[in-house]
Amino acid sequence: MPVVQECSDLVACCGLYCGACRSYLSGKCKGCGKNAKATWCKVRSCCSEKGTKTCAGCTEFTNPNKCRKFNNIMSKMFGLIFKSDRAACIEQIRRLGVAGHAKAMTEAKAQTIKRGSRLL
Repeated sequence: MPVVQECSDLVACCGLYCGACRSYLSGKCKGCGKNAKATWCKVRSCCSEKGTKTCAGCTEFTNPNKCRKFNNIMSKMFGLIFKSDRAACIEQIRRLGVAGHAKAMTEAKAQTIKRGSRLL
């Protein structure tokens, strides 16, 4: 499997890091930002409408978990299966910026911050 590479463009709108995703690394996916078929993603659509790269740029919700688009049934299932804390990813993006988040996730070789932990 290819090595996880640092790239800000691989930070998904919801805070996940596509650069460490198995589907991306195996060539099965281009990453959320380049996946034109991901019209089903409410987070991606919302960020596009608001002109923000990620939910970290949202001024409507300081806590992304209060947003129904961010905290929907699909994200809850993903969070349960992968022990993912996407809100922690958004907090990290707010603290470090998108490039800093990409760097931290690359160093950790992680697609997400696991619940109960913090990378930085």
